[in-house]
Amino acid sequence: MKMLPLFALALCVSTSAPLFAQATDFTLVNGTGNALGDLSIRRTGTAAWQPLGSAPAPDARQAVKFSNPDCAFDIQAQAGGQTLVWSGVNLCDVSVVTLRVAGGTPYAEYR
Repeated sequence: MKMLPLFALALCVSTSAPLFAQATDFTLVNGTGNALGDLSIRRTGTAAWQPLGSAPAPDARQAVKFSNPDCAFDIQAQAGGQTLVWSGVNLCDVSVVTLRVAGGTPYAEYR
């Protein structure tokens, strides 16, 4: 009979952690090897792009002040006359996001 309350408490504790995850400040690294411009961000699944600030130079990094209760975002930038979009970038529980392009396909690495 005492096992049920302990099980319920354990279940609440184990499932509550994701409820507190949110995107916070991070360091953005330009690992594309190219200059990036017009850096912007939107919550994945929405249409409203918001300026994120200036993009770091190639192979440079910069601190980004950011806070949002969501985790998944799309990051967009201009590079070499084309628009690049890094989709579904997870900004929760990360401190560094490196933007890269391989074979013309944008992808992000996390630390």
